[in-house]
Amino acid sequence: MQSKGDVEQLLMDSFKELVLEIPVEKITIKEITDKAGVIRPTFYNHFQDKYEVIERMISKDIITPMEALLQNDLIPEAYTLLFSNLQKDCEYYKRLSKMEGQNSLQDITRRCIKDGLLRYIEKRVHLEVGSNRLLTPDHFADYYAQSICFVIFTWIQADMGATPREMSDLCEYMMSHSMLEAIKDME
Repeated sequence: MQSKGDVEQLLMDSFKELVLEIPVEKITIKEITDKAGVIRPTFYNHFQDKYEVIERMISKDIITPMEALLQNDLIPEAYTLLFSNLQKDCEYYKRLSKMEGQNSLQDITRRCIKDGLLRYIEKRVHLEVGSNRLLTPDHFADYYAQSICFVIFTWIQADMGATPREMSDLCEYMMSHSMLEAIKDME
């Protein structure tokens, strides 16, 4: 008998294979379960819909591996791992990046990154209200998640031409320099 984790992984693998064959919008739950060799109700024991499959895969394959590095303040290494893991499944992520609307890959990725960053920030910061009521862990995590997603999706649209290390360096630079510093460096 398969464990819950095995069945989830089987469904995620099935979904990933289908994404490489047909557009995400056209993939049905029945196709996912047929490919996985399970009955349709099994899918709903694990996921609400195919978008939750994407979210779970991003959390498992991208965010969770980064968290150990973040917890040890190895931020450049966490960025490199993020881009390396995206590059491993580049065709899958390129196809997913074509999704638009409320359940776009960009929105799902931003939420997953924000959740991971929020866990990191909350472990490091006392949750007292500071002098600036807008500088909260939630706002901070959201800002950086959106910034990281911008870099990720610009990279994906450019066919992942730069190396994961180059992308890590870019993220590190953008996150640690003010706009004025960056403009001076471009002169």
